[in-house]
Amino acid sequence: MYGRGAGDMKAGLILNVYALRALRALGYVPAADVYQQSVVEEECTGNGALACLQRGYRADTALIPEPSGCTLTVAQVGVMWFQVKVTGHPVHVYKADAGSNAIESAYRLIQQLRVVEKKWNEKKVHDHHFNEHHHPVNFNVGKIAGGDWASSVPSWCTFDMRVGVLPSQNLKECRQEIEDVIRSTAANDPFLGNNPPTVSWEGFQAEPYILQNHEKVRDILAGAHKTVFGEELADRRTTGTTDARFFGLYAGLPALVYGPLSDDIHGFDERVNLESVRKITQSTALFIAEWCGLSKA
Repeated sequence: MYGRGAGDMKAGLILNVYALRALRALGYVPAADVYQQSVVEEECTGNGALACLQRGYRADTALIPEPSGCTLTVAQVGVMWFQVKVTGHPVHVYKADAGSNAIESAYRLIQQLRVVEKKWNEKKVHDHHFNEHHHPVNFNVGKIAGGDWASSVPSWCTFDMRVGVLPSQNLKECRQEIEDVIRSTAANDPFLGNNPPTVSWEGFQAEPYILQNHEKVRDILAGAHKTVFGEELADRRTTGTTDARFFGLYAGLPALVYGPLSDDIHGFDERVNLESVRKITQSTALFIAEWCGLSKA
């Protein structure tokens, strides 16, 4: 099935519902409470899942059907968003060298942040989960705007960046390093040295999350998976983030990220494999039956 959001993650929400319907069609219901949560802000803050926890929703485990390619996500990086505002000195283009081009200054800052990206990726050798990943830390300039028209040296430029953080890193220290790099780069510029860029942290400030010390629930999911797929459940390390961190880090609940096979999520041709949706629905139903027990409907 093709369409924006088909894989990430409408398919996951629907398969959860149909897993419960499948049990009821057989004449059973879970012998424990099961909450189906569909929350806002998962793609930019995670505050939807956090709000559910703050309202008191608790369980023995959380099953998150993110499009994980029919694998279990056992590690995820942290994610931070920030915005940089750069000022320039506007002049007519005929004497451009007398001004300061905010767009070009922003580009130089981005290039220095790429150096940080390379440095953080080199830290993977000390990370048990990501040391074999070819490029676990990604810095992405996701949005940029600047200038007013082509015949003036631009007086402003703003860019938004998303950066990944390894489990072995600390968010506070990472924020400080980024600010220091922007500050030191600006200090070496004749104009920016007296007009430093501003950095604001907004959106994601998500800690890394590792699934650990939850062998029992993992084994039950692995057993359900093997029954349906006929093969062992594989582990996955993701360079993105999920709501699993809220359940695992803040509520002490094992968060199992396990969902269908999707391609090009966030892209033009986002799609989800419907056979994988069917099979994940089956293994989800089996997991619920084993984890919660069953009662006659």
